[in-house]
Amino acid sequence: MSKKQIFIVGLDEFNRKKLERLPHAEWCEFHAALDFSDIRDVDRYDMAALIEKGTQRIEASRVKPDAIVAYYDFPATDLVPILSERFGTRAPTLEAVLKCEHKYWSRIIQQRVIEDCIPQFFSFDPFDAEAFDKIPLIPPFWIKPIKSFRSFLAYRINDVDEFQQVVPEIRENIHYMNEPFNYLFEAYPLPAEIGQMRDTCIAESVLSGSMCTVEGYVFDGAVVVYGVVDSVREQDRSSFARYEYPSGLPQEVQFRMADVARRAITEIGLDNSPFNIEFFWDQTYNYVTLLEINPRISQAHTDLFEKVHGISHHAIMLDVALGRKPKPLEYTGEFARAANFMLRTYEDGLVKAVPTDEQLQRAATEIPGAIVKLRVKPGQRLSELSGQDSYSYELANIYIGGRDQLELLGKYHRCLEMLRFDIERTGLSMV
Repeated sequence: MSKKQIFIVGLDEFNRKKLERLPHAEWCEFHAALDFSDIRDVDRYDMAALIEKGTQRIEASRVKPDAIVAYYDFPATDLVPILSERFGTRAPTLEAVLKCEHKYWSRIIQQRVIEDCIPQFFSFDPFDAEAFDKIPLIPPFWIKPIKSFRSFLAYRINDVDEFQQVVPEIRENIHYMNEPFNYLFEAYPLPAEIGQMRDTCIAESVLSGSMCTVEGYVFDGAVVVYGVVDSVREQDRSSFARYEYPSGLPQEVQFRMADVARRAITEIGLDNSPFNIEFFWDQTYNYVTLLEINPRISQAHTDLFEKVHGISHHAIMLDVALGRKPKPLEYTGEFARAANFMLRTYEDGLVKAVPTDEQLQRAATEIPGAIVKLRVKPGQRLSELSGQDSYSYELANIYIGGRDQLELLGKYHRCLEMLRFDIERTGLSMV
């Protein structure tokens, strides 16, 4: 039997290893439609060039693709439907993907079916000198570009002074995501009233409570939720401290989130695609609120699923793309719980040294199952890193499995004792 040919937009070594450990690897071959370096840490996104490069890479392989997939955010998720249409593979439509990713457009659609489960929202033009006065929200509220990822240029606004303080940063950098995103609306038959909006930012009322991510997929119109991952934030900060799985939220709350997810995904029209949706649960008022929809698996969760289920949810991504109904996940992994810890710093500096191979090997040996994924290299200045949130710099991801949360935290702190970062500080801290 000939193998299925799978092309990945944004293939990296970490996820390649996960893919090669799947049962699917016996009958699938994995290729890079684009490399990770094509879609991250770049000065600008030239969408036409990326589409052409992905097309040429697939054609040069001299094999017919059976599936084209991605597990990273923009531009990877947007390139999947474009390349899939060219090569005749199964994928969601570009319009459905953009309805998930365009924050204002998505809210307009969500408002039709889950109005009680979304924050108040208003679009605005960051270049308008009177923008703050035109936002009909009482601070605090959040502002962010209509298209962003990893909380890029997202700020919590407590008063007009803070608004005026961060707007210059938005004005200077919003083109990084806005221009390539708008290219899609210009080059493809998409609603002009959305693509040509003068407003390029959105303001939303503040959400509170426990945060989590619902992982699911749509297969031939049927929406299925198969996992909920807790997103634990740093104390008194908005940045994430770790992702932890399975969720500790009450089952009833998880079921409500799944119901909201089904209604939103169905109204948007996303089909033949995995998705992950970020939610808040306000324990005081027992409210469930949808934050954002991503038309892909979360690659940050793949190791968690592998540790708990014995298989990463790359399997679900592949099955959906190949037209195979995914099987339910079994709890056959090595650990009962798993976490992805995000080691962060809040002060700018120059990276002088990162953990050595010996330190990384010691952590893996003394803490079975531990994986350290470095996010910085010597010589990098933290403030020049791309794709960071507005309040911190991410140094590493540390993946750990354990019996329970207490053991996870204990292993994490043991791991930190083995790892050494040398950062020459500039004295400039994040907001």
